[in-house]
Amino acid sequence: MTRLRCAILDDYFNLALDVADWQKLADRIDVTMFSHPFASERAAADALGDFEIICAMRERTAFPKSLFEALPKLKLLLTSGMRNASINMEAAKARNVAIGGTQYSRDPTAPLAMGLILELTRGIGRENARMHAGEPWQTFAGIEIEGRTLGIIGLGKLGSKMAGIAKAFGMNVIAWSPNLTPEKCKEAGVGYASKEELFAKADIITIHVVLSERSRGLVGRDDLARMKPTAFLVNTARGPIVDEAALLEVLQQKKIAGAGIDVFSVEPLPVDHPFRKLDNIVLTPHLGYATEDGLRIHYGQMVEAIDAWTKGSELPRKLA
Repeated sequence: MTRLRCAILDDYFNLALDVADWQKLADRIDVTMFSHPFASERAAADALGDFEIICAMRERTAFPKSLFEALPKLKLLLTSGMRNASINMEAAKARNVAIGGTQYSRDPTAPLAMGLILELTRGIGRENARMHAGEPWQTFAGIEIEGRTLGIIGLGKLGSKMAGIAKAFGMNVIAWSPNLTPEKCKEAGVGYASKEELFAKADIITIHVVLSERSRGLVGRDDLARMKPTAFLVNTARGPIVDEAALLEVLQQKKIAGAGIDVFSVEPLPVDHPFRKLDNIVLTPHLGYATEDGLRIHYGQMVEAIDAWTKGSELPRKLA
């Protein structure tokens, strides 16, 4: 049997080989792990040209039509999650590349969003760093979130989970998205608001919509201008949903109290990005989905998919 080559991409944690049973494929697959992002599409093409199987981690490495054309040996592309906006599905289909995904048992993004809210309002990480640096005592007087209003953009599975967490903290919750109805809000036990009302009234706004051409730039300059000067913005969805240039401007000019951002238009966030120089933004490196529990599921199901595919069976979770 001809041995196949499998590339595991963007394993920044160096966990992929430890959390799944890749030995199950050792009789037919040679696995190579890439723990750092490619500098360019050309670099990706040069590195991956001899691989028949690629395991991608979310949208960290994009697969446009041009990259598919540069990878003539590629036959199977697996992605974590059941959607990946950075994969050109039509190009994959045209080149007969099978695409498969993986599931989640839970979604840990909503708890991270609440963690960012707590950091913004109580300065836990900031004060921890000061204590470790030898500072004598506290300097940051936080604000209480109980009784304040959380505005949720997107009330799907994740947004509804976020609403439940916020209500447990005693927050008032309102929601909006392009297709959201008052009836849906009533079912979820939250208030309905127009987009304009949400940005004007909310003390904290958190984003939980899927990235698509429709949602790209959904939060723009005019929306940010409606926010109260004491309000915070949290984004754990996708970077391009927010106009980053407009967000940078309102933060630099202190027109809002701050932001907690886990996702960016370019990832990893460039080391010289101006966000890194601001003192009113909490930055995390796309941690929303990244837990050992979740990665164990993703990589375990990738092994399962490769095993089935090499035996001529259907992919367990086929996307294209």
